[in-house]
Amino acid sequence: MIPESGQLDIKTYMSEKRQRIEEALETCLPPEATYPQTLHRAMRYSVFSGGKRFRPILCMTSFEVCGGSGEAILPVACAVEMIHTYSLIHDDLPCMDDDDLRRGKPTSHKVFGEAVAVLAGDALLGLAIETVARRLPKYAGYETTTRVLVDLLAAIGTDGMVAGQLVDIESEGKPVDATTVEYIHSRKTGCLIASSVRVGAIVAGASDSEIERLSTYGSKIGLAFQIVDDILDVVGSFGDLKSGAGL
Repeated sequence: MIPESGQLDIKTYMSEKRQRIEEALETCLPPEATYPQTLHRAMRYSVFSGGKRFRPILCMTSFEVCGGSGEAILPVACAVEMIHTYSLIHDDLPCMDDDDLRRGKPTSHKVFGEAVAVLAGDALLGLAIETVARRLPKYAGYETTTRVLVDLLAAIGTDGMVAGQLVDIESEGKPVDATTVEYIHSRKTGCLIASSVRVGAIVAGASDSEIERLSTYGSKIGLAFQIVDDILDVVGSFGDLKSGAGL
């Protein structure tokens, strides 16, 4: 919980939340030994590859800020992380961004092959939706569960991450204006971050006006996150950024 005093040790808070998410994810994902083992190994390889859990932590924080407490948010936070991981697996594919490394480790398609990587991403997306549909109703009821699912699915689809990825692909090697760049960033990165914040508030029972304000916050955070990521692609590290290297 966020302390009533308002004094927050952010590193401790993030660490505690990350640990809760890791434990909850373990209960959501099938064990590696469960058939078909290759699929489950690939799913777990990417989910447990050392991510910061930024999006699910935002989800949990939004839930707490809006008065939520207890375990209700964990299925949703886990779903957010699984959706994020699915998107990373697919983004790394040779037909997309063609990345060999992710978080300092070989990407899924480099370890398991392209076909398995595609299927692992698909399976994580399906499991994310199933996790919310199965686990959230006992805490928050079916109406809230439906709202959460609709929000998450919208963040993925034709005006969400998939749309952003498509426009990014179509823009490769071409001059693009600021409007197009903002569209790509707001969809590829911003949509899921904003949804993470919104669904946390929804589960907590926040008012529509509170959800709207938090949605705006999430969108701005998502855009800032992508801008920093793009700068680091050029600069290399926060240390280089501080020294001005590469700029």
